[in-house]
Amino acid sequence: MTALPSLRETLDAHGLMAKKSFGQHFLLDLNVTRKIVRLAGPFDGRAVIEVGPGPGGLTRALMESDAGRVILVEKDPRFIPLLSELDDGSGRLTIVEGDALHVQEAALVTGPTHLVSNLPYNVGTPLLIKWLTGPWRPHALTLMFQKEVAERIVAQPGQSAYGRLAVIAQTVAEARLAMHLPAAAFTPPPKVASAVVHLVPRSDVPEPSVLKRLEQVTAAAFGQRRKMLRSSLKSLGGADLCDRAGIDPDARAETVDPAGFVRLAEASIL
Repeated sequence: MTALPSLRETLDAHGLMAKKSFGQHFLLDLNVTRKIVRLAGPFDGRAVIEVGPGPGGLTRALMESDAGRVILVEKDPRFIPLLSELDDGSGRLTIVEGDALHVQEAALVTGPTHLVSNLPYNVGTPLLIKWLTGPWRPHALTLMFQKEVAERIVAQPGQSAYGRLAVIAQTVAEARLAMHLPAAAFTPPPKVASAVVHLVPRSDVPEPSVLKRLEQVTAAAFGQRRKMLRSSLKSLGGADLCDRAGIDPDARAETVDPAGFVRLAEASIL
């Protein structure tokens, strides 16, 4: 990998710039991308999927790691030739041109698989929900988001950032903030800071039917977060639903922990 030109030189050689419509902000500092990969690993020969690799800053660090395979999912066709230059001939690198929201990960890889990505800002949350609640579940996820989104993922009950995303993420995985990055670390610099979240799926994840209902319950509860649950959940059973779940009907959504919301979801199915 040391013989490769710098990322900035590669971008210039290909005449490539970030597309605002794709939410692209490139991380070109290999010291930073290597640190992210260290936080995500060790991989112990397991496969890694990277979404939105762009010019390949994170990809270079992944190819230096102990990952068995590195599978790239890139929507922007401009970057496919550039990413192909990172193939070292070992057969470890696979490049998939496509939209990660619609990609079937199980068709790309078998066995325990890590997700390590600097996610495009405009699809970061939908992708996280897909991976946490869908039929395919990764071994671990190390993902970069806008700082505000990252804080919402790890927020605790009673905090202003606590909401649907925290409940769903923490129901399915152990989540922690692993790293903060200033806007100046990116090219072009976004208007906000970023942060890396590391998530490890739990062994006691609720059934798919419960997760689906959890999305509905949290949408109703946090859609009217200033109201008591007896009011915000009225369409799902209101006070009766809360009583069945052992939750105070006069409580507000922001005070109920993820386990409480799971009980509400389960009770709403009965």
